[in-house]
Amino acid sequence: MPILAKLREFLDQNQVDYTHTVHPLAFTAREVASAEHVPAREMAKTVIFLSEEGYGMAVLASDSLVDLEQLRLDLGLTRLRLATEAELGELFPACELGAMPPFGNLFGLPVYVDSRLHGADTITFNAGSHRDVIHMHWRDFERLVNPAIISFARRAGATA
Repeated sequence: MPILAKLREFLDQNQVDYTHTVHPLAFTAREVASAEHVPAREMAKTVIFLSEEGYGMAVLASDSLVDLEQLRLDLGLTRLRLATEAELGELFPACELGAMPPFGNLFGLPVYVDSRLHGADTITFNAGSHRDVIHMHWRDFERLVNPAIISFARRAGATA
C-alpha cells in the first residue's frame, strides 16, 4: 500500500481532522512550505539517524537544522550519524527519498520532535512524495505519535 493511502487510512481510523493537498514538485521542506503557503516554522521535516540503539526519526521545523551532537547528547548515545540514501530506501520503500512523513510509529521507529516545533497549532508535512502534503492539528499528531520532545535543532544560518 502506498504510504499516502496507509497514512490517510491511519488518520481516518483515528478520527483525525486533516487536509491533504497537492502542490508543484518541491524537494526541500522550505520549498514545500512556500508552495503550501505555511510558515516555515510549522512545516515539519523528517531526518533519519542511526545510533548504537538503531534507527530513529528526528522531526524539526523546516527553518531549522539538526544539531547531531546535541541530539546524541540528549539521547545519551555514544554514536549517531545520519542515515544514508540507501538506508532510507530500505526503511521507506513506499516513499520518495526525503519525503517520509513524521509518523515513525508506522515504521517501527522512535520519534523525537524538536521543542521549537512542539506546541504549534498545526503541523504540515510531506506525505510520502514531493507533491503530497498533510496539514493537521498538532494535538492530534502528538496523540497519535507520542513523540519525545527535546531541543536538538538550531535555526538555519545560526552559528553553533
